[in-house]
Amino acid sequence: MSHYDTILIGAGMSGLAAGIRLAQFDQRVVVLERHYLWGGLNSFYKRGGRRFDVGLHALTNYAAKGERGLPLTRMLRQLRIKHEDLRLGEQRFSEIAFPDLRLRFTNEFELFESEVARAFPAQMDGFARLVRDVREAEAFTPEDTTLGARRVLATYFDDPLLIEALMLPMCYYGSARVDDIDWYQFVILFRSFFFEGFSRPEGGIQPMLDLLRKRYLELGGELRLRCGVQAILSANGKVSGVRLDDGTELTADRVLSSAGYVETMRLAGREAEVQDAERGHLSFTETIFVMDTEPVQHDHGAAVIFFNDAPEFRYRVPDDLIDPRSGVICSPNNYAADTPLPEGILRYTNLANYERWNALEGADYEAAKREQTERALAVATRYGMDPRPHEVFRDSFTPTTVRRFTGHDKGAVYGSPMKRLDGTTSIEGLHLMGTDQGMLGVVGAILSGISMANRHALVTHSHEADR
Repeated sequence: MSHYDTILIGAGMSGLAAGIRLAQFDQRVVVLERHYLWGGLNSFYKRGGRRFDVGLHALTNYAAKGERGLPLTRMLRQLRIKHEDLRLGEQRFSEIAFPDLRLRFTNEFELFESEVARAFPAQMDGFARLVRDVREAEAFTPEDTTLGARRVLATYFDDPLLIEALMLPMCYYGSARVDDIDWYQFVILFRSFFFEGFSRPEGGIQPMLDLLRKRYLELGGELRLRCGVQAILSANGKVSGVRLDDGTELTADRVLSSAGYVETMRLAGREAEVQDAERGHLSFTETIFVMDTEPVQHDHGAAVIFFNDAPEFRYRVPDDLIDPRSGVICSPNNYAADTPLPEGILRYTNLANYERWNALEGADYEAAKREQTERALAVATRYGMDPRPHEVFRDSFTPTTVRRFTGHDKGAVYGSPMKRLDGTTSIEGLHLMGTDQGMLGVVGAILSGISMANRHALVTHSHEADR
């Protein structure tokens, strides 16, 4: 039987980052991944002779080389990775779009500030207060993790459209909470969107994942792919290891899991402790179009467009297969890059209903993907380019795809609506990292792995771990 200092469940961003951090301090560590690829929610796959990103629309939290005190900078320092190794290209611009409103933003906050002033001149005193408070907030150590952003924003603004416009991108890029987002998460995302900005690693997510994987293996970490965890083992209230799908048992002093809170407690035989309010429900469909032209040649220059086809934004599980009334349009072509992409790419994302998709099989499922894509495009093309006249290939995924490849119940992309910021569970030595620990985005997931490794596995090296 093999014994490890730390077992990490899941080879996503948080798992690989935690593995690197622990291996830096000579821990014996293993990352266990059920699937044949690493990356988790931010992975890649090949189809039709092409490679596609799964989760990456944008790498938020952009920081230029040499900037200090920002999340990206802290991430690179802790993992001892060079900024230039990421080969980040900044966005051209992105937009928040409603029927009678367009707000453009770039990696320069002044543009977004001027756009809000143009569209909402009477709200600028409130906007200035919001910006000040967001800059000063202790977002990573909130006093109240249940406080919703809608309630707080109403203290700054009396124009409901501005509130909806600010809620739209934050919910789509991070909220597991119906029709709202936790205030502390709103603060984190506002900073990462508007103070820092969007970028994209050249070549997509795979080069970044390969960089993390290579760094982890060079430090002596062990990575086991196609190695699922059947159960998390414990004795007398303390974690003791895991049992793999093939029956093999591995022992460890501690286990860090990125599987999600509900899923982790199920593996540990403690699902009875999970409250209904802790179960996530929000999921998405996405269709990726490959085109024979670049979007910018058709006046589609935005990296990301968050659209809502009504004055009021609703963020909830739809009654139908999808809700076409809001969504995200993403183009990886619209980032600066030394090597342009060989083809045009557009990605269309909408809220979706897991139960309805899960009830479909075979030909009915494939037909539904085609039909729902047409429904989505009927709305989305009011705000961005119609890819169909230039289409050479398309592929779609649904909540059942998310469920199959991540293990998240109901394909809940952002996991539980109730996060555990300290990463603790009711079992000593079993800790969460990643989505349900509460960090957002690619950089957030990596920082989650780092911070949980520092906090729960490197306590005897606390001074060094903080450097």
